[in-house]
Amino acid sequence: MTDAVATASTNGATGDATRAAALEELAGIRKSIDNIDAALIHILAERFRHTQHVGKLKADAGLPASDPAREERQVARLRQLAHDADLDPEFAEKFLGFVIAEVINHHERIAAEAE
Repeated sequence: MTDAVATASTNGATGDATRAAALEELAGIRKSIDNIDAALIHILAERFRHTQHVGKLKADAGLPASDPAREERQVARLRQLAHDADLDPEFAEKFLGFVIAEVINHHERIAAEAE
């Protein structure tokens, strides 16, 4: 076997081992990501159970579905939490905005059903 052929053969084996190790590591990381995604869904479900209760309380008391002052405080608080956690505060604000919009929709629906 020539030196060039031996080197190519060794590099191929090393490359295969590197790919196999990378695929194994990727599988482990992806399993962790899947677990985190599942936890996020459960946390969101718990959050929405609480906000549904808030919506019922607001509807019963004749309060508006939206509370802009509370929402503004929440955005500021979560932007700071995101910053402290090395998460993009803009992303955190967009995510919270999506959640708040959905909560307000729920509250409006609850209020309409209470009429």
